[in-house]
Amino acid sequence: MRPLDLIRRKRDAGELSSDEIQFLVRAYTKDEIPDYQMAAWLMAVFIRGMNGAELSALTGAMLHSGEVLDLSGLPGSKIDKHSTGGVGDKTSLIIAPVVAAGGVTVPMISGRGLGHTGGTLDKLQSIPGFNINLSLSEFLRALQASGCGLIGQTAEIAPADKKLYALRDVTATVESPNLICASIMSKKLAEGIDGLVLDVKTGSGAFMKTEKDSVHLAELMVETGERMGKKMVALITDMDQPLGLKVGNALEVEECIEVMNGGGPSDLIEVSVELSAWMFYLADKTPSVERGRELASGLIRNGSALSKFREIIAQQKGDPLVVDHPQRLPHSQHQSSFESPSTGFVSSIQCEKVGIASLVLGGGREKKEDVIDPAVGLVLHKKVGNAVREGEPLCTIHYNSDAHLADARNLLWQAYSIAPKPPSVKRPLIHRIIVGKGLQA
Repeated sequence: MRPLDLIRRKRDAGELSSDEIQFLVRAYTKDEIPDYQMAAWLMAVFIRGMNGAELSALTGAMLHSGEVLDLSGLPGSKIDKHSTGGVGDKTSLIIAPVVAAGGVTVPMISGRGLGHTGGTLDKLQSIPGFNINLSLSEFLRALQASGCGLIGQTAEIAPADKKLYALRDVTATVESPNLICASIMSKKLAEGIDGLVLDVKTGSGAFMKTEKDSVHLAELMVETGERMGKKMVALITDMDQPLGLKVGNALEVEECIEVMNGGGPSDLIEVSVELSAWMFYLADKTPSVERGRELASGLIRNGSALSKFREIIAQQKGDPLVVDHPQRLPHSQHQSSFESPSTGFVSSIQCEKVGIASLVLGGGREKKEDVIDPAVGLVLHKKVGNAVREGEPLCTIHYNSDAHLADARNLLWQAYSIAPKPPSVKRPLIHRIIVGKGLQA
């Protein structure tokens, strides 16, 4: 096979066989194909797309470029959840202990923040001592001991994805739904899971701004997972305003602890319980999603989820005392109130602007080598639909340096809209549910 021929055929909207796609991925991973040829092929895929068979072949080739975990020695079903990313989207830190406390094994390989969105790994590393860099053997031991492991992508997992993503990042091919799907699914399926619950965000704070685009990506991932023998469901959830009230790594860990203590904001509770319920259902722990909701809520109410979170933290060498004493988490030196310019109702929050405001304070990365400040971020006091008086705080800015405070405030001015009346239509938290074969919504 010649890469040139495969580039040309995809450029001309032709179909590639599974063997041809495997050849491209394997050869590129081994440095046998130069970047410029693979970049040309990625752009051809970006423009021409892929059919279901091609996408499954690409996912499988990336998946098998490295090690695939064998969790067959662990009892019961192994179920994970993946989110496409959002602002204040901290559900993994609630879902993992809830579902593990319910007797389901949760092998969760997560990512860092990307652009304006937060990352599970960055939140976990705000817990003093928490080790996300477990080897695969250590990861397996964590799963055996506590039913859950929370780590980053290792060198053994889908190395083709890591190399291809770096190339996509500099060739304007990141946004391809097919390439996004293959990237996500290759990493998740390498965990050795039986099923996957997808949380696909939609709205101003999501990468997919429209529901149509979010549904398209969700359908691709559900179909791809099913072709590879996995139980699949995707929830299209709202990201037109931040999820919960806290944005920033340590602040979000703190909010997750509040939820598992029986408090916390209602939107974060609802999405976390719903995603947990689907994980229980896919694992055959409950006969219905409704019973899954009851189980998840009960595990939070009786303290089992919080106890499991404490156990997971200790298992991965973190400080388990943060669960009972959240003041042990990093806290900012300074706080500044951001006040409403007028009286009325919050009519909209441009969620991406809020995420960028947290990023410029130091809560995210503008360059790969940037060091994250875990203590900074925002605490929201008003969400869409809430009444507000002139001069009343809309949110509080937590910061350690004055250098970018003005930039953050300017972004918040752009983010919040105040109107005389509340919005006439309230956006639902869960827009749609896309279920795989044999499942019921």
